[in-house]
Amino acid sequence: QVQLVESGGGLVRAGGSLTLSCAFSGRTFNMYTMGWFRQAPGKEREFVAACSIPWNGGRTYYADAVKGRFTIARDSAKNTVYLQMNSLEPEDTAIYTCAAGSKGDYGYWDQGSYDYWGQGTQVTVSS
Repeated sequence: QVQLVESGGGLVRAGGSLTLSCAFSGRTFNMYTMGWFRQAPGKEREFVAACSIPWNGGRTYYADAVKGRFTIARDSAKNTVYLQMNSLEPEDTAIYTCAAGSKGDYGYWDQGSYDYWGQGTQVTVSS
């Protein structure tokens, strides 16, 4: 059974930066596509970023709203995926959750493509 534990959330001013971490355990990390999703108050959970498995080139994908500001990266030595968030905006306020999927790059933006989920970490951006 895969376990995902996020950390790194917090309160930051607009324009600031945060780095989220998601520690993976229980299975072979490099067999899973890793994604980050977020859910703002009163809104549906939405795709943020994803990173393919290393054997598939480790490609990265981003939602348009975060492209150029956020960077996803995976560290196979630490079984951890990171989300570096720069130039944060109040609209980025949400609970950020990491997910692991075994379907490769197929449907990386779709929550249904992920098998395991963390519990989430709160990110609050003040104006």
